Amino acid sequence: MSATSDSTDTIRIAFVCVRNAGRSQMATAFAEREREQRGLEDRVEILTGGTDPADAVHDGVLEAMADAGFDLSDRTPREIAIDELRSCDYVATMGCSTLDVGTVGDDVDVRDWALEDPGGKESERVREIRDEVERRVTALFDELEDV
Repeated sequence: MSATSDSTDTIRIAFVCVRNAGRSQMATAFAEREREQRGLEDRVEILTGGTDPADAVHDGVLEAMADAGFDLSDRTPREIAIDELRSCDYVATMGCSTLDVGTVGDDVDVRDWALEDPGGKESERVREIRDEVERRVTALFDELEDV
């Protein structure tokens, strides 16, 4: 992919779901941590959003992320435009079957992570989903470092 071939180019990653109230918010928080820990603040831009954003991040997600050391209480779900997605190198969708990002273009590496929606789930299940999101984000950043 040309955008990642030069070490001075910015890599844009979007984490997207319909409501932007759970999985994509968790992925964004983990990605921000990975970016900082790996010293990639100047190389990686992180976007998040939804096609039909909720009013707030799910309470269970706030609790599960707080347990992992993240405060997402100030996060607000936002809408993401197709033009924003087209400007990305990677778009990770969270498994929302109603989310159509097929028109972003061939230059964007779109990955459907097929994660269960944590909204309304028991706290133990939300933590399991959180841990899977963390594994996938870490693996994506491992891959970016190899580019």
